Amino acid sequence: MYDIAFVGNYTKDTIVSAAGTRVVDGGAFNYGAHAAVQMGLRTAAVTRLAGEDWHVVDRLAHLGVDVFAEQTPHSTCLRLEYPTANVDERVIYVTSAAGTLTPQQVAGVSARVFVVGASFRGEAGLDLFEALAAKRVPIAADVQGFVRVVRDDKLVYEPWPPEERQAILGHVSTLKSDAVEAEMLTGTADIYRAARMLSDLGPTEIVLTHRGGLLVYAGGQFHEAGFFPAQLVGRSGRGDTCLGSYVARRLTAPPGEAAVWAAALTSLKMEAEGPFQRTTGEVEDLIRQKYSV
Repeated sequence: MYDIAFVGNYTKDTIVSAAGTRVVDGGAFNYGAHAAVQMGLRTAAVTRLAGEDWHVVDRLAHLGVDVFAEQTPHSTCLRLEYPTANVDERVIYVTSAAGTLTPQQVAGVSARVFVVGASFRGEAGLDLFEALAAKRVPIAADVQGFVRVVRDDKLVYEPWPPEERQAILGHVSTLKSDAVEAEMLTGTADIYRAARMLSDLGPTEIVLTHRGGLLVYAGGQFHEAGFFPAQLVGRSGRGDTCLGSYVARRLTAPPGEAAVWAAALTSLKMEAEGPFQRTTGEVEDLIRQKYSV
């Protein structure tokens, strides 16, 4: 029995910005697993990727993560272009895909909570959520995997078909969204109202990220925490790290405390590209310095 299990495809991210072009190992499962294992949790990861990218599996295994990986002809490869200094403005292209995660891939994995992180629609379907729901443990999911679709090799936002949305969210206890996705789903730019509306769809906890920080809505109450990176280098993976660290902390802490922890850990992650590679001691130091708790 693992404390937490992350499910999602690995992504090979080519990041293009004013600072240049570089390739970074991504994927929600990867960002989440790095955070959870550094927190001392028994961590599992379920993923799909090409053999040429197997170093990602080896690195996680070296850190103590048990990885259940299926080799595919191609990894999911994304090209993220940041045309301006605003890190929330980006264009994402999909050059190849690792395919759909299957119920069989999670059949032998038991955990206290599962976190599903897909990059776009088609990577995680209703059958996967039904298989996880049969384990009778909480499930967290990122809405980006359902409202982002590939059109002409480009990721664009499209409405989540109501029937599928209702079916999947019926199995989800914690839903993560960013401000843009929340507005698209609810029709309001007011993140507080949007969080309430998302909760009305079924999930009991909403994790909503925005440029300045994190908003959590749980038990009818709001909890907020800002991001305080010393320098903003690693925008990619912000939401994945935030959700993974929040759910991991929620195993032992109430929503407000988990929100602060996730915001602080994500702040440190954003100081460098790639997954979180700092220590929990540094997270605690940042909380003492920047957060009133």
